Amino acid sequence: MAPDETVLVREVMSTPLETIPATESVQTAAERMRDHDISGLFVPGPDAGIVTTTDIVDVVAAGDDPAKVTVGDVMTAPVERVTTEVELNEAAEMMTTYGIKHLPVVDNQSDYVGMVSSTDTTSEFE
Repeated sequence: MAPDETVLVREVMSTPLETIPATESVQTAAERMRDHDISGLFVPGPDAGIVTTTDIVDVVAAGDDPAKVTVGDVMTAPVERVTTEVELNEAAEMMTTYGIKHLPVVDNQSDYVGMVSSTDTTSEFE
């Protein structure tokens, strides 16, 4: 990528947005992440959130049963988000500022349409 070229979130975000209900088990979340080769799932609803591989590792490390712990028990909510038209470098700065690795992406109607991760931001600039 040329140094003066602007890259927008919509150009690198993962779509479709992979989701999981808050009532599902952490084990189910882990299986879905493995099957889709992703590191985070969006949790829709009034208290929208995100569950990541780090959340799953924390459950296992604590000795809890991933089949009995729900996504809602471990997800991060509320979540920061970006629009499809945000520049990728701005999304990367947000991740650094908030200490996060995933940002759900919304369209102009505020509908969740994708996810951008720190991997997307670093690989685009290599």
